[in-house]
Amino acid sequence: LIIFSFCLGLTCLSGFFHMKNKNYRISKSHEELLIPPTPCHAKTNVMFLKTHKTASSTVLNIMFRFAERYNLTVALPADQLFHLGYPRTFVAHFVEGFETIGQNYNIMCNHLRFNPLEVKKVMAANTFYFSILRNPIPLLESSYIYYKNNVPAFRSSKNVNEFLASPTKYYHPADYRENIYARNIMWFDFGYDNNAEDDTKYTQAVLEEIEQNFHLILIADYFDESMILLKHTLCWDLDDVIYFKLNSRSQDTVQTLSPESEEQIKAWCSLDWKLYLHFNQSFWRRIEETIGLEVLEKEVDELRTRQKELMETCLSEQEAVRKDHIRNKALLPFQSGAANILGYNLKQDLDNRTLRTCQKMVMPELQYTSYLYAVQHPQKKRKEVGLPLLWTSRQE
Repeated sequence: LIIFSFCLGLTCLSGFFHMKNKNYRISKSHEELLIPPTPCHAKTNVMFLKTHKTASSTVLNIMFRFAERYNLTVALPADQLFHLGYPRTFVAHFVEGFETIGQNYNIMCNHLRFNPLEVKKVMAANTFYFSILRNPIPLLESSYIYYKNNVPAFRSSKNVNEFLASPTKYYHPADYRENIYARNIMWFDFGYDNNAEDDTKYTQAVLEEIEQNFHLILIADYFDESMILLKHTLCWDLDDVIYFKLNSRSQDTVQTLSPESEEQIKAWCSLDWKLYLHFNQSFWRRIEETIGLEVLEKEVDELRTRQKELMETCLSEQEAVRKDHIRNKALLPFQSGAANILGYNLKQDLDNRTLRTCQKMVMPELQYTSYLYAVQHPQKKRKEVGLPLLWTSRQE
């Protein structure tokens, strides 16, 4: 009813301005008030800014499956890369085939450091832009474990609490390129200086700029609610946003943050903290204005029920398993740092069509990127993932 009234309001308004320009007198006839709302059409030009350690690998899997369902073109990283030039600021030629394909890509979702002018060279003018944020407190702990071996600031400290007790002892601005994951990583992914001074005027300007560049910012801490909001906003189906959690780690690799460390993160990553607080508020405001909490709760339940059904159909265990328990090595996720990245085992007796659907649901990011690249660019050398191939073409 709310959507009907809203669309009806828009129809009447557009009619009003049309008639006003023609110098007609306004009269709302009975027939006019019964005009049905325009059905919404699924948005198929979508850019997702994939931020780090924010459940974004799960979103990427959703985007890839959607692209395949509607036979869309994905802006994939060129040559052997799995990200679009990251951590360098994005430029259009990081996309495979940009010179010949031009501004004809539908989906962009691999890691990049946001640069709106260059992204606009690749994506259509009517592209929908969205991203996802996560509370910086669990995010920093996750980054610490995942990037422990790669980031100098993490490598030289014993654990996350020791690092946070005195971050400047371990974090040297001169190593900023290697240390990006150790401070304000979301701010950096959006294209800004993660070591910038937390000045109110500056942060406000950045928040406003992000609001102008992005139509929607989701919140990883409320992932199911985010998927429902995304479904409504893009006019997608429930099955378009169904997911199995990807790139998560085993609980035994999670380090407990002390209360002091939690407070320190808010200060140390204050730019990310402001970013998160601002868009967490706008996220809930958006839900209240568009869906309402009652409908949201009902649809979240539907999402979880459908997810459970699919897990019962696809998985031999009803949950993710540790890396050494994954039977099919073609489905082994990339392992990083001190994290034990979980994956899935599929049931043995699935028919071909169901098997293919289930494989896509659990396929890790690198393998899916490599497969799509082989489909879209068959003349190019396939991206090497160092693992067995599930299949090499769409037909198999």
